[in-house]
Amino acid sequence: MLSELLLTVLLFIVLRHFCMSKQEFYKRIPLVSNIPLVGCIFVLARFQPDNLHLKFNEFVSRFGKSFCAPLLNGVMVVTAEPRYVEELLSSQKHIQKNQLYWLLRGWLGDGLLLSSGQKWQTMRKVITPAFHFKILEQFVDVFERQSRVFVRKLATLADVETAVDIYPHVGLMTLDVIAETAMGVCVNAQHDCKSDFVQAVNDVTNIVATRFIRPILAYPRFFKLLRPQQYEKQMGGIEIMHTFTERIIEERRVALQNKSNSKSAAIHSELAENGIKQRMALLDVLLQSTTTDGQPLTDAQIRDEVNTFMFEGHDTTTSAISFCLYLLSRHTDCQRTLFEEIRAHFGDDTKRPIKLCDLQNLNYLNCVIKEALRLYPPIPVIGRWLKEELILPDVTLPPRTNVLILLWQILRDSDVYEDPERFWPERHATANERANPFSNIPFSAGPRNCIGQKFAIFEIRTVLVQVLRHFELLPMGAPVEPSIKIVLRSKSGVNMGLKRRVYE
Repeated sequence: MLSELLLTVLLFIVLRHFCMSKQEFYKRIPLVSNIPLVGCIFVLARFQPDNLHLKFNEFVSRFGKSFCAPLLNGVMVVTAEPRYVEELLSSQKHIQKNQLYWLLRGWLGDGLLLSSGQKWQTMRKVITPAFHFKILEQFVDVFERQSRVFVRKLATLADVETAVDIYPHVGLMTLDVIAETAMGVCVNAQHDCKSDFVQAVNDVTNIVATRFIRPILAYPRFFKLLRPQQYEKQMGGIEIMHTFTERIIEERRVALQNKSNSKSAAIHSELAENGIKQRMALLDVLLQSTTTDGQPLTDAQIRDEVNTFMFEGHDTTTSAISFCLYLLSRHTDCQRTLFEEIRAHFGDDTKRPIKLCDLQNLNYLNCVIKEALRLYPPIPVIGRWLKEELILPDVTLPPRTNVLILLWQILRDSDVYEDPERFWPERHATANERANPFSNIPFSAGPRNCIGQKFAIFEIRTVLVQVLRHFELLPMGAPVEPSIKIVLRSKSGVNMGLKRRVYE
């Protein structure tokens, strides 16, 4: 009976592969293997987080900027072709995330990252006001204050002969920032990195990153069966984060109600003692928002959006800031030019606060960040799932197609960028006439672009200014070894030396 079943499945796979190979798009987009399904599985099995960018480089060299692999539940098309990317990301119809993102659902629920259709459109409109210029201006105060804590921590690691892996230190700082801006509370991660909440965030993000590169672990039943300890740790971490978020939602709701009913000093004192800040947070926007039919958001909706913002605003900015600092440590001429710009603007007073208007007037800083994001995009691969066919300039992709977009390869394309492996911030001082606008999209693009990209850019700018005002970054320690675990990390750490800056 079992042998007959296996034979039936095998015949189905071969027949399906034969039928699909006759489709027009297979004639235009090469297959990574001609062996039905099994060949693709063996090919993909060689992909590891630490070699993902190299393997995709190899495949682009062998097959061209687009290639595909048939899967059990459809087709996966991988592309580094800006023309295709423009058609896909510009579409209002094809906004559903790739199926691998679904492994985040236990943590993020139906938040903005995972939702689609009318639900996504509604929440996008609700959340957009949270990134209004006036609110961003308040957020810069948080960036400034937490980055000062950061440089005080770094001062204890400076002026020694050993390299510092900056990544975990940046991660604690960005967690403090995102907790205060998203929820309006201080988690003090930089002072208490062993707290249950901080540990839960780190545990869950690391486990999810591992599952993302192992598609079989994306399915909860297989994950529970094959990695029971990690499964229990992830579920426990999610429970800790959900409990924390739900408690903060309730406290914030009560605080806002009290504030609306009373303006007394006692209320303001109570809020401050509870660590709940008076400035507007994302949570406040959600608590005061209504859906299109005038109904307030449910606690579950609010929790999912806050958790989504915590996820998207923590690891990605950690990656971006860390690799920016790394590149500056390895290119002292660029670091010197940037410091001179910062010094010309701020003078020698390192205690002068950083304001939003300051960050808008540092042109070379902007070029440095753009170039760092080009070479080391925080999310090197993004995905979409096609519910219906997608018509591209010279081929049509069928429904039920998983599409992977190789941002790493697009951003290092020699057809677009001169000397693409070189760190050269000046290339962004003038427009690149050869470049398709969709060849420089570290934050994605189109209707589903990163809603918090301005938030991220201002945070990165603030931290770079703060660090360079206090330290020289030295080329010490092992070079980075890129490792793609949803977010870009480094197997060898993000290493550099720190030397206290002396003003003369």
